[in-house]
This record gives sequence, C-alpha cells and structure tokens, in this order.
Amino acid sequence: MEAINASTAPRLQYGHLNPSPQIPTVHLNANAMPLPLRILSPAEHPFDPLRTKSAVSTAIELGYRHFDTAAFNQSEKPLGDAIAEATSLGLIESRGEVFVTSKLWCTDCHPDLVLPAIRSTLRKLGMEYLDLYLIHWPMSLTPGPPAFPIRREDVVPMDLKGVWAAMEECQRLGLTRAIGVSNFTTNKLDDLLQFADIHPAVNQVEMNPVWQQHKLKEYCAERGIHITAYSPLGGRGRVSNNTLMDCQVLKEIAAAKGKTLAQVSLRWLYEQGVSFVVKSFNKERLEENLKIFDWELTDDDWLKISEIPQKKRIYAEAMLSNDGSLHGVAISDIDIVEI
Repeated sequence: MEAINASTAPRLQYGHLNPSPQIPTVHLNANAMPLPLRILSPAEHPFDPLRTKSAVSTAIELGYRHFDTAAFNQSEKPLGDAIAEATSLGLIESRGEVFVTSKLWCTDCHPDLVLPAIRSTLRKLGMEYLDLYLIHWPMSLTPGPPAFPIRREDVVPMDLKGVWAAMEECQRLGLTRAIGVSNFTTNKLDDLLQFADIHPAVNQVEMNPVWQQHKLKEYCAERGIHITAYSPLGGRGRVSNNTLMDCQVLKEIAAAKGKTLAQVSLRWLYEQGVSFVVKSFNKERLEENLKIFDWELTDDDWLKISEIPQKKRIYAEAMLSNDGSLHGVAISDIDIVEI
C-alpha cells in the first residue's frame, strides 16, 4: 500500500524546518511553515514543569520540531523555556526552526477574550507568534481559572461566529500564522464554514485504529482541512481505559512485522497523511516512535484494522462534573462524537 495517496491526502515533503530527514512535513491551507507530522505534547497529569522542560529538550535533541501545548495544561512556559535553552545551546538556530501549536481554552472562548488569551500564551512561551492556534473545544465556559472536571453550571452558550472572528484577527495581526479547531465534528465545521473568512487549517481530534473517524477524515480532506490526531495510542489518564493497547489485531500485526503495537498505530495514521500528537517523557519511546517511516502496512493489515470494533474514549459528558445541571446548553451542543 502506498504511504500517501496524493489525490486524497496533503502533500508531504522533507522541509527545511526540520533538520532530521526522519520526520516529513505537510503544507497547510494557510501562510504557515510546513507542519511536521510527528508532534510531541509535553502535557501530563499531575503537572511537573521540570519534567516537561526536560522532555522537550530531549525531543529536540532527537530531531522533534513540532510541539503541541495549551493554556489548559499549563505546559506553555516550560515549553518556551526549553526551546529558548535549546537555541542558546545551539541545538536549533532560532525559534523559527520549531513549529508551535497552542490552544484557546473554553473559559476564554468569548469574542472579547481571544486576543488577551493568545497574548498571555505568547508571554508564557516567550515568543512573538504561534505557528498554529486552535479552539480547544466547541464549548464556552464562564471566564475564570481552568478547572477539571468542568462544573455544569459554568457551561454557557458559545458565540462561535464572534470567537472565530477574533481568531481570524489573531492571524491578521501576526500573532499566529494559522488558526484551526480541535474536537469539531462535521456538523460543527458546517456551522463554522458558513461564516468563516479564513477557513480552519487544522482540526485536531481523537483518532486511532479503535476510533477511525472515516466520515470526519473524508469531510476534512474535501475541504482542505488537515487532521491532527490526539490519543494516537489510545490515550491514558482520567477519562477512561485504553482499549487500543490491548487490541489483539494490532498485537498480531506488530508481532508479524517485528514492530511494536505503538509503531503500527502511528504508521496507520501516517499512511493517511494524518499528523499525530504523542505524549512521552521516555527517551527510548521517543526514539522508537520515530522509526515508522521506512516500512509499510499491507492491504491485508489495512483490512484487519478496518474491522476493529470502534470505541471513542473522549466525550463531553466525561468532562463534566457529576452534580449540577446545564442551563441554556444541551449536551448535544458541546459533544464531540461524530454522528
């Protein structure tokens, strides 16, 4: 099977952004640097800024050049510190050699709070611009410090048109080179595209062999929206169990190829032109997950993976507190499950 079908997937190239030939890049539908397909998120729970900074430094040494952060997960400052240190040590020549993505959290998903939020993000990063700025979730919360779980009473109706207009202003002002969304279904994208002057360059969503997102992937490909996959290895943490790492089909394919289950899952995404965000603080795993670009899945592998039972891990209800109630917002307004 071909790694990338140019008629259905973004064009890949080995860009000057990344000195390591191991990590290809993809062009976005915006005036942005090429996006490296292999992305590291230095987020973890509980948060440890020293571990975060160390993980980023190690990743830069290994050749990673795309880092995904967010206001919600508190990793912006240690990420910026690690990139600044890597520059001073000569591991990279300048900020321009890395691609940095951050996200607007729901408490700032209000038209008048978007610009202050991105400026706060840039101050924490110690940078003049982002490469990509995303709406983290199609939901607005009462302004205030981020908290988890989300109090149901804090969910308020979202002015998507006003928020997106403010996101567009961020790009026009040069505070970010591209804008996009995260956790948007086709219905949410339909709403957005009705009034957007600048179309989203990226939609970052949960995607992996146990949640394959066929409908959303086809929709985005037809509209020039690049998909980035989070939880490409099934995810871990506070929401639900990881069924991907226990998948027998993936274990069998991995064993037959002399690869790890993680490598098979990442290769499956790569062959579709999908970029992916991994979370690892382990140097050996960071190195292992780079070794997916010089081999291919067979048609038989693809058939077996297509038959894996599907189970979504992240959904709106799991993010909300057990007590309280929603007011003026239906759960269907904020959910991220593709129907």
